[in-house]
Amino acid sequence: MTYPQRLAKLTASMSASGLDAVAINPGPTLAYLTGLDFHLMERPVVLIVTLGQPPALILPELEFAKTAALDYEIKTYPYGENPADWPQIFRQALHEAGLHGRTIGVEPRCLRVLELRYLENGAPDAQIVSAEQTLAALRLTKDPAEIATMRTAVQIAQQALEATLPLIKMGMSERELAAELTIQMLRLGAAGVSFNPIVSGGPNSANPHASPSERKLQAGDLLLFDWGAAYNGYISDLTRTFAVGEIDPKFEKIHKIVQAANAAGRAAGKPGVPAAKVDQAARGVIEAAGYGEYFRHRTGHGIGMEVHEDPYMRGDNQQLLEVGMAYTVEPGIYLLGEGGVRIEDDVIVTENGSESLSDMPREIRVVG
Repeated sequence: MTYPQRLAKLTASMSASGLDAVAINPGPTLAYLTGLDFHLMERPVVLIVTLGQPPALILPELEFAKTAALDYEIKTYPYGENPADWPQIFRQALHEAGLHGRTIGVEPRCLRVLELRYLENGAPDAQIVSAEQTLAALRLTKDPAEIATMRTAVQIAQQALEATLPLIKMGMSERELAAELTIQMLRLGAAGVSFNPIVSGGPNSANPHASPSERKLQAGDLLLFDWGAAYNGYISDLTRTFAVGEIDPKFEKIHKIVQAANAAGRAAGKPGVPAAKVDQAARGVIEAAGYGEYFRHRTGHGIGMEVHEDPYMRGDNQQLLEVGMAYTVEPGIYLLGEGGVRIEDDVIVTENGSESLSDMPREIRVVG
């Protein structure tokens, strides 16, 4: 889908949602609509999409060169002068868009107070509301080009971990392994990491969102990697769990249960099925094995330009899956003070069911 097609999709959904305009600051949605990458900084950048008018992009003069390919109204403000003068640019843009007294949608999870104040000052009688669902739906299903990019992000991540595993030695720290894995992803062509890798060994692996520490690997540890690569604006998010030096029978047992739960979750996804069914399928395996209380989070979340986006694989989510939706399946069992197992794959809904973009072996392997 081209950028003009994406913009047309947005304006159609805005009309259906009763929005006169949306205001979007730097983040995945702005990149999705324009192909431009800005970072959040003290100099505000805001895209204003108004029904029936060309989009307006407000940004500092030093960023102007990025906009050459855009058929937008470009509003720049000088950098280096008094920031107190910048609101005038917003007032002008919102006035020209005719947004006084109108309804402007924003992304609550992305918009900062900084940009909100500029919007409120520029159109003080406008109603600023959440457009979260409208904008989330914009990126909800992925086209073939997006899926191909995500597939590459998955392959980079998998190859990077495979390159890291032979380097594992007893006594290495979690932090050392996280650094090595990051280097391998960059060497293989990643633009960066999806998030700071989670590398947790021994009791730390029972903390689903542990941060890598100076703890050193010991024989008998479970070793969990939760990692992902960023590539051309899209990301991957995977988890695999290994045994260090030897496999404790207790850990081998819960690993097999989680592996079966992962398989059940991956198999459950298909068009027309509620997202809740994916969670229920994976969770049911763990509960039947008697470990339900040790599975402490949802089964998965949507994935694409963000690590967490719609749809969410949780037991109360009745959102129906559609072709092109992408999400993770990541059941886990966490025995506090001992160790934890999680196996995570990235899944795409197809016309006939679903496909896992990741295919790295899921069986437990001994490392170190």
